[in-house]
Amino acid sequence: MTVEKRWVLKTQGDCEKSLALSSELGLPEVLSNLLVQRGIDSLEKAEKFFNPKLENLHDPFLMKDMDKAVKRIEQAALNKEPILVYGDYDVDGTTAVALMYLFLNSIVGINNIEFYIPDRYQEGYGISRSALDYAAANKIGLIIALDCGIKAVEEVDYAKSLGVDFIICDHHVAGDEIPKAVAVLDPKRLDCEYPFKELSGCGVGFKLAQAYSKMNGIPFEQTAKLLDYLVVSIASDIVPITGENRILAYYGLERLNNNPSMGLKTIIKICNLSYHKISIDDIVFKIGPRINAAGRMKNDPEEGGSASGGNNAVKLLISRTEDRASKYGTIIDDCNTDRKVIDRTITTEANKIVDNCIELQNSKCTVVYNPDWMKGIVGIVASRLIERYYRPTVVLTKSNGFITGSARSIHGFDLYKAVEHCSDLLESFGGHTYAAGLTMKEENYELFKKRFEDYVESNINDKVLIPQIEIDLDIKITDINLNLLKHLNRFQPFGPGNQLPVFLTSKVTGTGRKVGKADEHLKLDIDIPPYRRSISGIAFGQARLVSRVLSGQPFDICYAITENRYRGSIELQLRVNDIKVSE
Repeated sequence: MTVEKRWVLKTQGDCEKSLALSSELGLPEVLSNLLVQRGIDSLEKAEKFFNPKLENLHDPFLMKDMDKAVKRIEQAALNKEPILVYGDYDVDGTTAVALMYLFLNSIVGINNIEFYIPDRYQEGYGISRSALDYAAANKIGLIIALDCGIKAVEEVDYAKSLGVDFIICDHHVAGDEIPKAVAVLDPKRLDCEYPFKELSGCGVGFKLAQAYSKMNGIPFEQTAKLLDYLVVSIASDIVPITGENRILAYYGLERLNNNPSMGLKTIIKICNLSYHKISIDDIVFKIGPRINAAGRMKNDPEEGGSASGGNNAVKLLISRTEDRASKYGTIIDDCNTDRKVIDRTITTEANKIVDNCIELQNSKCTVVYNPDWMKGIVGIVASRLIERYYRPTVVLTKSNGFITGSARSIHGFDLYKAVEHCSDLLESFGGHTYAAGLTMKEENYELFKKRFEDYVESNINDKVLIPQIEIDLDIKITDINLNLLKHLNRFQPFGPGNQLPVFLTSKVTGTGRKVGKADEHLKLDIDIPPYRRSISGIAFGQARLVSRVLSGQPFDICYAITENRYRGSIELQLRVNDIKVSE
């Protein structure tokens, strides 16, 4: 099933401001237009954008409860009280746990410290009662929870009854009631006046480390050594790379490229990125999935604590020796290999369900269920189904007697509201506009499916169901050169809020051929008249468009401008998003 995409050209920047910035900054005019489009319309804003400075990070004590959190950790350190660092099993959670563990252990010098990652299959998302019982049995008086906990009202009360205190570091939207923890750090709390609301869970943990350092005379340079963990979380959790996150990601990438921790250095080597300038894309598509895979796969029980596969990710990330890092690096890489096989199998099965059901094919959403699918993979499969059918999608399986799974959405449709509309049928749910997790009793499945489908049918705009490519600028093929690429690279790091620009060029000519193991990609050579040379391009997964290139007619392309490094040389390459025959 092929879904044709709409091309939408964004509103262009103010021409006078664009020309002024081009002159003041020595930028090609097409890129100064790009700045103004993104709200960077003065020399002062441009200087901040192009030259992020750590000194411009916000004071961590602007975050509500930060003073309480610091005091409680100081108390635990003074009394040599055992601390448990707890986090979610995904990339954000495991990097947050690694960052906090290393900060408290290696920088603060607290030795009485453990970490705990809940098992996705036995304990599920959030604060686990098993973890609280484990803490109490091991006389742990303080738990620092990262990337989860904002809705754990009952769990925090239960912990308090066991004599266990909580500090929560979360970035998800709070419920109607805030847990009665010693401190609840979450910039999205309605009563929190912290200026930047889009930190990752690991980012909130870093702000706690920054605050503790500030109060206890620890040089900020020491804490900043942990920024390589933070940029991995920022990239993988798809938070906006604007404001404070841009500063943190900029210096995190610098650390990741020049002096990464032993654990991350091992993953970089496994990903064949050792001699490559690592970008946000490299984290999203290569480093992050390997860390995530550890928590997605089922794991054999270990002695004590949690049996979570996510434990292996943390063990890798906090490794101090090459041998230990290599051991756990191999484990999580093997998990990733297994994950890919299962991912392909489940995706194929899910596609067959849709393709063999007329009702599903005509629906404005996709809801599929198979009790045998692996719980840790269904979120990825939901994303795969959206790539193919482009509509809100729920993929469900069975685990521990309940139907459970993941939902993903498309641009312009609030998935969380759709799931919330069915909340009386659910045992639990959580998430945000474009992604959610949910659990229900088996007898509620058919009613949930119907109600979810009815809600989407009534609330989605048909226009939203047509995937669109937002194009930043319409440029000529002759505008593209190495000087443009050099200045374009200054816009990095790219990500949500500062996406890699998409350009449109109309009526080009060239040649193309299918490449890849299964001939699934399209390799292009775009002519640059009148210079009798060409620019190479690659359209991943779009070999079907080869006929448009070879038709003999001019065609339009929308694309990103990237660099291809090969044997020490750098050449321009267009990453082509779509191709249409010119009108």
